[in-house]
Amino acid sequence: MEPNIAFIANLIGDAARSRMLIALMGGQALTATELALEADITPQTASSHLTKLVEGELLLVRKQGRHKYFQLQSRQVAELLESLLNISAAIASPKVIHGPADPRLRLARVCYDHLAGELGVALYDSLSRQNLIAHEGSDTNITAAGMTFFAKRGVDLSLLGITDGEIDGLSYVPKSRQSRRPLCKSCLDWSERRSHLAGVLGQWILKDILARGWAERALDTRALQFSSRGLKSFRADYGIVSK
Repeated sequence: MEPNIAFIANLIGDAARSRMLIALMGGQALTATELALEADITPQTASSHLTKLVEGELLLVRKQGRHKYFQLQSRQVAELLESLLNISAAIASPKVIHGPADPRLRLARVCYDHLAGELGVALYDSLSRQNLIAHEGSDTNITAAGMTFFAKRGVDLSLLGITDGEIDGLSYVPKSRQSRRPLCKSCLDWSERRSHLAGVLGQWILKDILARGWAERALDTRALQFSSRGLKSFRADYGIVSK
């Protein structure tokens, strides 16, 4: 059976459904009532849309007690949505400001499981400038210096899925990995129009930011709210130059 692109496009193309999908891009699970508010529709209409999204395998539903929660089916769905956001911004009028209007989202937000926004791009730029990650064609790889840097930060290579590897030039190339997900991956940022860091390493960095208490996830959006001390520590630890 050939892939049915039109079917998926129809599911995502509806304005209400697209708003609900975007609301879930932070990786969290929301109730039908919460998603109805995000899409500015009635709970009854939201229920119909959510049924279609679940049947179309874009969402999965989780039951906990008397409540049902909806979340994106997979990381691939989040990546598809991010790509569509970038495409829609690229074909819009040049006078239109790309990305979210909320300044909190523009500064720092969760892109499924990694850091995005101004700080996400600043992190990527800093890691590149220090030769901790390297660009090879369309690929982004961690360097030997990067492995040393993150090992000092307490990264357990086994937790990143690496069981063995070797140095090839400047880059660290795993011979075998427990995970098929890329260790490093560049992700085009919706608002900044430049790359931020995704992949297993990007996920680890976001978890580390939250574990250290530098930032907290906002309850109402995908925004990450850094404390003054947390932002200072984040920039200092990763060598990010303040604007």
